Amino acid sequence: MQICRTIKDIRTFVAKCKAEGQTVGLVPTMGYFHQGHLSLMREAKKSCHRVVVSLFVNPLQFGPREDLAQYPRDFERDSAMAEEVGVDAIFVPPDREMYPEGFCTHVEVTGITDKLCGLSRPGHFLGVTTVVAKLFNIVAPDKAFFGQKDAQQAMVIRRMAADLNMGLEIVVLPIIREEDGLAMSSRNVYLDRDQRRNATVLYRSLCAFREAVDRGEKDAESLRRSITEMIASTPGADIDYVEILSVPNLEPVVLLQGRVMAALAVRFGGTRLIDNIIVEV
Repeated sequence: MQICRTIKDIRTFVAKCKAEGQTVGLVPTMGYFHQGHLSLMREAKKSCHRVVVSLFVNPLQFGPREDLAQYPRDFERDSAMAEEVGVDAIFVPPDREMYPEGFCTHVEVTGITDKLCGLSRPGHFLGVTTVVAKLFNIVAPDKAFFGQKDAQQAMVIRRMAADLNMGLEIVVLPIIREEDGLAMSSRNVYLDRDQRRNATVLYRSLCAFREAVDRGEKDAESLRRSITEMIASTPGADIDYVEILSVPNLEPVVLLQGRVMAALAVRFGGTRLIDNIIVEV
């Protein structure tokens, strides 16, 4: 497995692959890998000749009071895990490589970024779309792989890639969960024992939502209220948002129809967790 720390090095690696007629898959990450990340790498390995993983904790997508400095990092662990699943190259640039002195260009998707995480984390998606656009330009992958846990992010990136004719396929794969249902996240390591146990209410509330829909409930506000009440009754849960929106346009719904997503963000102590589920009515 090749480790590339500069744009020149990763472009040289990709150019060699493409000169040999090989397809390239990109898995953009911020590191501290778990089975969710590895599932993306394995799928990329199945459908592309070569797999590049980017590992970059992107400062542009963190707000001034968010956890950039504390975000978990362990490159040796991550590189060993990536190599074990067959990744061909890791692109791990320093901040100055991605954002050199004088950097002043951003890529913005509007509309679907002004709700959910975009509403509670102003500027977050501007940072996401800017760094992902740069990664797409640097690596020029045939396919890029993202997880459904960050559902809004995946929709935003898919919109950006289509609107800007980026010429690659965006592949979104299912959420990988712990045995008790908690969505895998690098931030789960922040949870203490009680918070970790109580955080399982997120998936349980989404399962209850799906069961209610299966029974025929279509009133969005009633369903949203049920999710909210279930989470609010859990010790230590501080709700950021609970929303039920259409997919993929993320418009408010009154009565469920077509593809609909229940999405939530909840803090346990200083740890903000997100989760979602999509149903078809």
